[in-house]
Amino acid sequence: MLSLGAAVGMLTGAMSAAEEFPTKAGAVKITPIQHASLMIEAGSQVIYIDPAQGKYDGLPPADLILITDIHGDHMAPAVVQKLAKPGTVILAPEAVAKTVTGARIIRNGETQTFGKWRIEAVPMYNLTRGPQPGKLYHDKGRGNGYVLTYGGKRFYFSGDTEGIPEMRALKGIDVAFVCMNLPYTMTAEEAADAVRAFHPKVVYPYHYRGTDTQAFAKALEGSGIVVRLRNWYPG
Repeated sequence: MLSLGAAVGMLTGAMSAAEEFPTKAGAVKITPIQHASLMIEAGSQVIYIDPAQGKYDGLPPADLILITDIHGDHMAPAVVQKLAKPGTVILAPEAVAKTVTGARIIRNGETQTFGKWRIEAVPMYNLTRGPQPGKLYHDKGRGNGYVLTYGGKRFYFSGDTEGIPEMRALKGIDVAFVCMNLPYTMTAEEAADAVRAFHPKVVYPYHYRGTDTQAFAKALEGSGIVVRLRNWYPG
């Protein structure tokens, strides 16, 4: 089991091993799958966030699926249906729910509970970057980041975003998964600046294809934030 004070490390090659975090309600195990896709296990429940990219053969079916946005690296209806079973709960922003069968809408600022989990939908959007002047890659309110609380520990999953005020204002985050890639989100240095503002105990770069994550780690040196670099692009 990895403690919150573990040192910076890098895993390469195959899919990264699961990370485990102790909580008052038992361990939370988080397994990177690919890019923005990951699996969470706690108690007897399995949660997927943005199951879209990567391989899912042999992985357990979902009790809960959370989707952040409509883009294909986050939303893949066929993968969602592959992982769903009778009773699977799917939570997503309205734009996603129009496409993914069975999805329930959760909007920025809303909170729901699922077993011992508390799920907060938080904003994710671009401040300046877009495909053309006057148009952004991610509009405010269209997608969700998520803060998940279990056994007193708070886990943040940024979705696609720049270093928005709502991210910088987060409080009490124990573990953060933060995106970085151009042109769609932000640079490693911009991500590090935003992370310094809300100061999680541990941070993982994810959704970083083409980004130098070592630059992110270097930018956080001396901050007291533990940076963990893992391989989100197996093979």
